[in-house]
Amino acid sequence: MQTLPLLEPPALPQRRLPSWLKRPLPAGNENFFTHSLLRELGLETVCENARCPNRPECYSRRTATFMIMGNVCTRPCGFCSVPRGDPDALADDEPERVAEAAFRLGLKHVVITSVTRDDLVDGGAEHFYRCVLAVRARTGAAVEVLTPDFLGDFDAIDRVIEARPDVFNHNMETVPRFYKKVRGRADYRRSLDLLARVKQKAPRMTTKSGLMLGLGETREELFEAWADLRTVGCDVLTMGQYLTPTLKHVPVARFLPPAEFAELRRLARLLGFTHVASGPFVRSSYHADEMAHA
Repeated sequence: MQTLPLLEPPALPQRRLPSWLKRPLPAGNENFFTHSLLRELGLETVCENARCPNRPECYSRRTATFMIMGNVCTRPCGFCSVPRGDPDALADDEPERVAEAAFRLGLKHVVITSVTRDDLVDGGAEHFYRCVLAVRARTGAAVEVLTPDFLGDFDAIDRVIEARPDVFNHNMETVPRFYKKVRGRADYRRSLDLLARVKQKAPRMTTKSGLMLGLGETREELFEAWADLRTVGCDVLTMGQYLTPTLKHVPVARFLPPAEFAELRRLARLLGFTHVASGPFVRSSYHADEMAHA
């Protein structure tokens, strides 16, 4: 079958950021307030650990994506800057600390993600459950979870569903061809099965997934990934530019211009997603409150 490349990729990985990926730092002290509160409560965020380019903006808006279960991951993914190794034991009071931070930040939509904890029997599902309930009890806010794949354990997935998050997010990250290089021990089919399980158990729960672009994927491969997501009932799709955290990580093949992201959004919407966010700075939890209520 003939593939249709987005554009001819460069012979060598691109190092210099194009103009559309450069942003001014926000003014004001809200960034400091958010950072200080997180340090006070001893909380991790994916914003810092994944070196998200949106962190200054989000912190200035008094929002953050909480990363529970520590900042050490058990999987060596080629795109991620979160440290790998042997994680510490779970902190029993973490759900209450996350809830307190959400309350003091005044959040109406709270996003909770985690490192992958393959060392735990349930992959941390019970901890997710407790965090969702604690946040809802303290704030009354909508809660979105962005989970690992729990090694495909349906009992673990079901436990998170039992907490009734408003949005259940699990990122596919990339197309199948790059899984071994980019996602390590993850499995494309396993991730699709997780999203399918959520819809099976809770048909009205919003499901969401995200893709990083710029790894060398073709347009045909993107179409197939979108179709796979719609087949399992995925409602919301995010697509953003992959940025390599360090020279040791998977390199960027190309930088997609904003107009191309806009065109991909238009095409993806034709498949029936209720909402598609597509742009160079789009990330799974970036303006998640707006995506959830669009």
